[in-house]
Amino acid sequence: MADSISALIDAALKARANAVARFSGFAVGAALQAGGGAVHSGCNVENASYGLSMCAERVALFKAVSEGAREFRRIAIVSQSEKPATPCGACRQLLWEFCGDIEVVLSNLDGATETIQLATLVPRPFDASFL
Repeated sequence: MADSISALIDAALKARANAVARFSGFAVGAALQAGGGAVHSGCNVENASYGLSMCAERVALFKAVSEGAREFRRIAIVSQSEKPATPCGACRQLLWEFCGDIEVVLSNLDGATETIQLATLVPRPFDASFL
């Protein structure tokens, strides 16, 4: 279990090492902390058909859900970008639906870190309340 943000970033960095980014060259790692403290990590996995590729954040989320997690505290995302990268729109949507307004910890390989709430990235989310 990782209770500290630095441990969560380390888990995301470790997951990033497994990324398959042979087309974009943009490797990303994510580590999602569940309500009980367990950490579920993921990396991006690219495919020649970009639409079939999967982002690190969704891999971590789907692993967590498939392992029974239903409540989440925060997610750390590590990218190689100069400025820590935010999740794409699809990841933001799924994180909102499954995690709500969790902390999003963004980091890069140089150690720059920013922590924001998901609601900042998804100011007017679409969710089940509209259905």
